Amino acid sequence: MSIAAYIKVIGRGKDGARPLDTDQARDLLDQVLDNKVTDLEIGAFALAMRIKGETEQELDGFVQSTLARCLPLPTPPAGGVVVLPSYNGARKLPNLTALLACHLARAGTAVLVHGPAKDPTRVTTAEVFQALGLPLATTADEVAQAWQAQRPAFIDIATLCPPLAKLLDVRWTIGLRNPGHTVAKLLSPWPAAVPSVRVVNHTHPEYAHSLTAYLGHTQATALLMRGTEGEPVADARRQPRFEVFVHGERHAALSRAPVEGVLTELPALPESRDATTTAAYIQAVLRGELPLPNAIATQAECLTQVLREATKAAC
Repeated sequence: MSIAAYIKVIGRGKDGARPLDTDQARDLLDQVLDNKVTDLEIGAFALAMRIKGETEQELDGFVQSTLARCLPLPTPPAGGVVVLPSYNGARKLPNLTALLACHLARAGTAVLVHGPAKDPTRVTTAEVFQALGLPLATTADEVAQAWQAQRPAFIDIATLCPPLAKLLDVRWTIGLRNPGHTVAKLLSPWPAAVPSVRVVNHTHPEYAHSLTAYLGHTQATALLMRGTEGEPVADARRQPRFEVFVHGERHAALSRAPVEGVLTELPALPESRDATTTAAYIQAVLRGELPLPNAIATQAECLTQVLREATKAAC
């Protein structure tokens, strides 16, 4: 089977390309994830979409296709679950996604973090988890065990959805990210009836528009923000804007304005970004020896409030 007909539609450049509808996008990615197309076609698809950009209907179809191939996970506790897709890692700043996850879990919130175990160019959240002595979940039962122990659960995308992990690895061949990376950051692997809130983060402002359209189109509950180097955690130095969506509608009361103006004080962050140093800093914060950065405290409070709202709506 070929996806040439789809590539012909999406591959005519930024101005000449046309969007796919949801069913077409789902069928296209079904074929890609099921390895029914050639490597050449996958490369053409990745480059065409990189140039054109994804519409909300295309993202909807891509996410539907991916969710159908995810490992079934246990139903979260009655209070719902916060989902932190972690795919960029640390390049210049310490990766504090694990700090956000641990802070939420200690307060009694179920947390699922998913992402790659390794990245040859960055420090992943998985590596920070391991430096903290937190095991990576390899089965659905181990996810449930982490929640029962009030620990955040981390699952490698290669375990959660092996076909998507393979598509993400195309980056190392062609040198560019592809729609799989956007899809990964949108994954919340439970039905809509399960109370959950995912952090959807972006690195470039133009993605905020397409992601906003997707969250509205799919009636999602999420916190949309500009990530710290692409990670789903607020910049410890300056809180970004938090745009909250509950069932696809922007919730003004739960959203947060960004911190503006000149910073008069910076948090005491570790100078190195390696996993061991980052883990030591996180442990010091969790022990109360160092303060939790205000931006991360505000994000955790915001997520807790959104999850409470989602849980109330599900009752």
